[in-house]
Amino acid sequence: MTSALEPLQARLPDVPAPAWEKLAQWAELMREWNERVNLVSRKDIDQLERHHLAPCLAVTADLKLMNGARVIDVGTGGGLPGLPMAICYPNARFTLVDSVGKKIRVVEDIAARLGLKNVEVRNCRVETLRSKFDFVTGRAVTDLAAFINWIRPLLNRGRTHSLANGLLYWRGGDVQAEAAALRSKLSRTISLEERLGDPYFEQKYILHFRTEELYREPVEENK
Repeated sequence: MTSALEPLQARLPDVPAPAWEKLAQWAELMREWNERVNLVSRKDIDQLERHHLAPCLAVTADLKLMNGARVIDVGTGGGLPGLPMAICYPNARFTLVDSVGKKIRVVEDIAARLGLKNVEVRNCRVETLRSKFDFVTGRAVTDLAAFINWIRPLLNRGRTHSLANGLLYWRGGDVQAEAAALRSKLSRTISLEERLGDPYFEQKYILHFRTEELYREPVEENK
């Protein structure tokens, strides 16, 4: 394991032990590709594990997935949080979607080189999809109202996992105020600062909305 991952292992005991070696390989491939395609801010690539990987892995403390769970990562960009989650949940099936072809080609290459058989990569707009999933994930793709309107049709109702089916959204800022403006009730707010013990993540969160809440009337998007 690389030295950059060692502090995360202590903070994230719910990450399966066999996953750490593959996560180290993922970090190497991300750095290799980032020299050609801007997946992560070039000034931030030295902090890849702390600033980008750690918040993706933080979800493992709350989310336990049953075999065959279906997860779609919408607006995956460089594969975050989809690829790290696929490494941590080999029993689940992940679909990673983005409309930017060059980034999707990178994600596809990384998934193939890591041997992730539970990952499907799609270069398309989310509105064209018709499949159903237990969870939708997204990491600061757009404002909550717009994102919810995009992904609502993709979600199955129910609860067979540790969290009820729904949306898991990585978001910073005054999320309580943003969520209060929605018709969809926020089910859980996970503070990344508290979960990771790192002040860098002040006012950064993972938000959980149950599918039942998202099937309310479309929300008005911020202009």
